[in-house]
Amino acid sequence: MAKILGINLSDLKEFEIKDKLNFFLSGQISHYLVTPNPEIILAAQRDEELFYILNQADLSLADGFGLKLAGRLTRQNITRLTGADLVPYLLGLAQSKKLKILIINWRGGLSKQVDIKAALSEKYPQLNFLVLDLSRFQPLTRDLNEKINNFQPTILFNTFGSPYQEKTIYHNLKNWPSVKLALGIGGAFDFITRKVRRAPAFWRRHGLEWLWRLLHQPSRWRRIYNATFVFSAKIIKSYYLNPFLYRPNVVCFLYKKIEEEIFVLLVERQDDACHWQLPQGGRDGEDPKTAGARELREEINTDKFNARAVFKNVYYYHYKEAARSSTHRQQADYCGQKQSLFIAEFIGAENDIKVNFWDHRAYKWVNLNNLINEVHPIRQTGIKIFIEKFKSLHLYEKKQ
Repeated sequence: MAKILGINLSDLKEFEIKDKLNFFLSGQISHYLVTPNPEIILAAQRDEELFYILNQADLSLADGFGLKLAGRLTRQNITRLTGADLVPYLLGLAQSKKLKILIINWRGGLSKQVDIKAALSEKYPQLNFLVLDLSRFQPLTRDLNEKINNFQPTILFNTFGSPYQEKTIYHNLKNWPSVKLALGIGGAFDFITRKVRRAPAFWRRHGLEWLWRLLHQPSRWRRIYNATFVFSAKIIKSYYLNPFLYRPNVVCFLYKKIEEEIFVLLVERQDDACHWQLPQGGRDGEDPKTAGARELREEINTDKFNARAVFKNVYYYHYKEAARSSTHRQQADYCGQKQSLFIAEFIGAENDIKVNFWDHRAYKWVNLNNLINEVHPIRQTGIKIFIEKFKSLHLYEKKQ
């Protein structure tokens, strides 16, 4: 398994990938496949839900020459298999094995239901398929799920584009028991319907498909610039500069008063059961106050708090030291983290708090006097510093 900017990518050869797809289709369990390209991986650096969903996939195939180049830069073996190549293979396989195909198609895309029906009927006359034109934001109602399940598809394609296609599949696959393989394929059907002309084989073979698209679709220049130059710069920074740097991080000390006692919010990590810690996250170029407020809004889905204080870079730790005593996840290839502290008072009700499933399993309020004993052992050195900073504000003192 290869990894680019934290996203898992398959290192299987093409024939091994096809063997695995056949294995998925012959089993009784539902699987979902993702095809990250540089644009999707860049988006996942900002969208934590997408990041989590991509890394939960049963198979992750690199789509885009930029990922092949990233593999070379990072000395990793990455097989590139584009959606434009994968879709015809699966359609042919489905026709030969008499498997039903469902296409959940974005009605705002270039290829409409009528276009896809006409193209598939011409190229795959024995294929049994159903095309549904839907909005990216249309709820999958009980009636719609019933229609899907009555058809009983084995393979499901979603053309919503990222991140909508990945999130739609992840959250709904359990509702379609007949589906053995589901994947988001963006605009891959546009090549089949001839709405978009694919680059000639020579351009694709030499990794110049991006240049072909730029010449024929100059309006895509910003997307192509991000997928080539911005992406490459991030790869170089991540693998050749970050290992010598500490990642700027902010820790959120959210407290509330109950009968003159102070209680502090802890969250349990999704990737490490019983690992309790304060909410925290990367600063992403923001100052600690802005980043701390954003992290609380993102991780516990509430803005019911008032900022009280900020302390910048109060604690440094190295990832190697943390990894000795937990399944601590290294972030973005930095050597460690430098943590600022954002202190805020909770002013809402319990039903205002909802932790994100991709970040945390649960949350709890812990008495300040017992906080050190409740956090994971690797967090205890830092928590002592954070408690001292909190106490220095004299917000906790009981009334005389």
